[in-house]
Amino acid sequence: MNKIILLLVVTVTLLGCKTSEKEVDKLELAKRYYKFLDSSDTSSMLTLLGDSIVIRESEDNYEERFSKKGYINWLEWDAIFEPTYKIIEIEQDSEMVKAKISKIDKRLFFLHEEPMVWNEIIQFDNNKITRVERVKYEVFDISRFVKNREVLVHWVDKNHPELNGFLEAQTKSVAMKYLKALELFQNKKQRTIPFNVIVR
Repeated sequence: MNKIILLLVVTVTLLGCKTSEKEVDKLELAKRYYKFLDSSDTSSMLTLLGDSIVIRESEDNYEERFSKKGYINWLEWDAIFEPTYKIIEIEQDSEMVKAKISKIDKRLFFLHEEPMVWNEIIQFDNNKITRVERVKYEVFDISRFVKNREVLVHWVDKNHPELNGFLEAQTKSVAMKYLKALELFQNKKQRTIPFNVIVR
């Protein structure tokens, strides 16, 4: 009888530990996801993803389904701009993780002029990330973003037509054209600043 009771206690304890480990795992998986975004670590990111991942923007009612390879292509595009992702808040809520994230990179520094901040939800299937839904922007000035992008596009059309199409696809080669366009435009702006403004 004592052996049966002991066996039951051990079983219940192990099951309890297993459940809490699963809960911790989702939060840890989400933290690793943002860490790998921040470091543009494509090989590590592959270990976190399901066979496909849905990225959804609730405010724009936009959704895209990526294969693993497609998502890694996007991550390689993102890496060209040297992003910095920061977790502002993160918590597990039942089977999902809710997070508030900020992001800045060379592209956003030009287009948005400050970090973007948003809230999103990460969902899992068999401890793999299968859905990331951006539910609300807290800091995103879309009019500034679009205006700066239009200025850049018109300037490239006029001065460097060989870089046209830098908005067409989110691939590494297109991102390199995008970054080159940004660098040329910003160098042009610096050269047009009057000398007496630079020297103080």
